[in-house]
Amino acid sequence: MAYETILLETRGHVGVVQLNRPKALNALNAQVIAELTEALNTYDANPQIAAVVITGSDKAFAAGADIKEMAEKDYIDASVGNFIAPWQAIARARKPVIAAVAGYALGGGCELAMMCDIILCADNAKFGQPEINLGTIPGAGGTQRLARVVGKSKAMEMVLTGRMLDAAEAERSNLVARVVPLENLVDEAVKLGQVIGDKSKPVVGMAKQAVNVAYETTLETGLQVERQLFYATFATEDRREGMAAFGEKRSPEFQDR
Repeated sequence: MAYETILLETRGHVGVVQLNRPKALNALNAQVIAELTEALNTYDANPQIAAVVITGSDKAFAAGADIKEMAEKDYIDASVGNFIAPWQAIARARKPVIAAVAGYALGGGCELAMMCDIILCADNAKFGQPEINLGTIPGAGGTQRLARVVGKSKAMEMVLTGRMLDAAEAERSNLVARVVPLENLVDEAVKLGQVIGDKSKPVVGMAKQAVNVAYETTLETGLQVERQLFYATFATEDRREGMAAFGEKRSPEFQDR
């Protein structure tokens, strides 16, 4: 597939997707979401890829959903057309997805970052859900994921006022895993992906599933799922190799089996 709104690069076992609508500050329209989803599906199907990095430009990860695309829609267009539903496909990627955020991650851009498994941000990053200023609310998970990550009070403040968080506050609020210098952002994200890539791919998948269950359901359900996935690792050759290597004081050689 020829892409018009994203750029792809492979670095070792990490796929890098760069949003590429510079004149629109990487605003997210239907074409971007479709191309991003296709790229993630392709990487998911590639056994050589262990993790994916999504990034934008130094100025904007994504400044929001494309307002021009939404401005003329009415309730029937939005509801019956369910135009925001395809965004959820990004959150369903099977392999770990790392958001490398520089500049603005606003509205849909913030929501896209939160769909990823890990967020690294540059020291110039700005996060926000400013939809209230446009007479609407977040529609791609902004009210739901944000509240789960930063808590009700801060999520309410952001959603009801449109206030942005800088990188330092985003890290304090647990919205991002780490803040790194802008010039090192993508390299650090790729390095993180490579570290993940050195682990057992099937076990990484189980670990991702377990954490996502914790994020999305009750403690009791999460504990049951975690226990079953833990037991499932004992059916893998990589679990046997990992424990043997530990006992023999050597690095494990995982075979993804």
